[in-house]
Amino acid sequence: MKHKLFIVEDNADTRFLLAYLLDLAGYPVETAGSLQEALDRYPPSGAAVLLSDVGLPDGTGRDLMHRLRASGAAPYAIALSGYGTPADIAESLRAGFRHHLVK
Repeated sequence: MKHKLFIVEDNADTRFLLAYLLDLAGYPVETAGSLQEALDRYPPSGAAVLLSDVGLPDGTGRDLMHRLRASGAAPYAIALSGYGTPADIAESLRAGFRHHLVK
């Protein structure tokens, strides 16, 4: 069985497409569209991997990582962003993301 994924993406079309494609690949997927929704739903979701957009309507994916880590959760996390400068990537890694993918 493949690991469960949790996708945090504010753009509904992008969120749907990512979830759809990963589901087709056999991954169980849960999604959220905002920082607060992710905080409410991630821990009980049981997801092993978090994929989060960096820019969210009520904060950032980095804020999400800081808050999850402060609560004791340390997910394997991948940042998704339209920005990919070395400084952007370094910020994501400092926040606790393992990878930073530019979309």
